[in-house]
Amino acid sequence: MKDLFTYQFDLDSFIGIIAYIILVVFIAWLISRGIRYIILQIIKYRKRDRFGGTSIQFLRNSIKFIIGVLGIMYIIMTVPLFRNKASFIFSGAGILAAIIGFAAQAALSNLIAGAFIVIFRPFRVGDYIKLDEQRMGIVEDITLRHTVINNFENKRLIIPNSVISTDSVLNHTIEDSNILSFNNFKIGLKADIDLARKIIQEEAIKQPNVIDNRTPAQVLTSSNQVDVRVIDVHPDHIHMRAYVWLNEPFLEFKTKCALKESVHKRFLSEGVHLPIPINKILKL
Repeated sequence: MKDLFTYQFDLDSFIGIIAYIILVVFIAWLISRGIRYIILQIIKYRKRDRFGGTSIQFLRNSIKFIIGVLGIMYIIMTVPLFRNKASFIFSGAGILAAIIGFAAQAALSNLIAGAFIVIFRPFRVGDYIKLDEQRMGIVEDITLRHTVINNFENKRLIIPNSVISTDSVLNHTIEDSNILSFNNFKIGLKADIDLARKIIQEEAIKQPNVIDNRTPAQVLTSSNQVDVRVIDVHPDHIHMRAYVWLNEPFLEFKTKCALKESVHKRFLSEGVHLPIPINKILKL
């Protein structure tokens, strides 16, 4: 490669060096684009699952990084000015190497953590994950340094790979997109529990994303599609919980809101007693 390019440039002049660098950068960019394009074309002819683009996305990011580093190294080794400076620096580079190595620890740990994420796949591009109450959303990208999460406010969370790989991650979609949603309701102490249960079950199965997750044996025994239980009895209310299976975890919050609204309207129209605040009970 040196014979093809370096003889056409005066690498002892400033203009020649600039022109040579521009040419090498352009060629490196073409190579990077070409390899990434070939990868995309290969993937189009292969069967992938819903979230199968994680490894490809990471590979594309890796190719850009690797070719960029190789391009910089090639420029340093072929331009006499840079090569002489590099030789001078590296001749006594013990302390410098230690400083660079210490500074690069974070970058290296992120790179290794990113590779482990792609290999062991605790989550993938497209997965709905939750680290805590503030950090949750859809995995949008996994780069060499960080993971990008798009939360439900369309904001991007940039989390270093070394951090996210050591945190406990709740993955809603890693194996099965069906989820069991807990929906809590409060009724008054004198409310008809059987009527409240019937209303909750009827309104739950009306929701578009609710599915029947019963086994054939459970269906034959006439068990209800939606299980509703009394969780506890408090001084001012009865706590009931509906166990609702959904086929789309991304719509769980929306489904919960719709179910609470429809159940509350049915409670009012059919006379189900609602909780009375404890302070009002004391006054009575």
